[in-house]
Amino acid sequence: EVQLVESGGGLVQPGGSLRLSCAASGFSFSESLMSWVRQAPGKGLEWVSTSRRSGYNTYTDSVKGRFTISRDNAKNTLYLQMDSLKPEDTAIYYCAHDSVRGQGTQVTVSS
Repeated sequence: EVQLVESGGGLVQPGGSLRLSCAASGFSFSESLMSWVRQAPGKGLEWVSTSRRSGYNTYTDSVKGRFTISRDNAKNTLYLQMDSLKPEDTAIYYCAHDSVRGQGTQVTVSS
């Protein structure tokens, strides 16, 4: 059974940083494409970033240069380093593998 457990969210001031983690199990993590998606209040799901086995990572335009996706295959863990956070980054963040998402972790950017 695929399981994804996110952690690391919280309340941060604009300009601050957070690092999200996603512990994965039930599939071959090191072979897998992994993504972060988010859902802001009252809005639909938005793709944020994807980590590929090849190391070629991609980002939505609004987070380029501020967010960094990475992975530790030995720990079956996906990360999202978020710097220079903005209020519009406020959302529930989910990691995703194929059609499966975790329970999410809340990120709130507010002064």
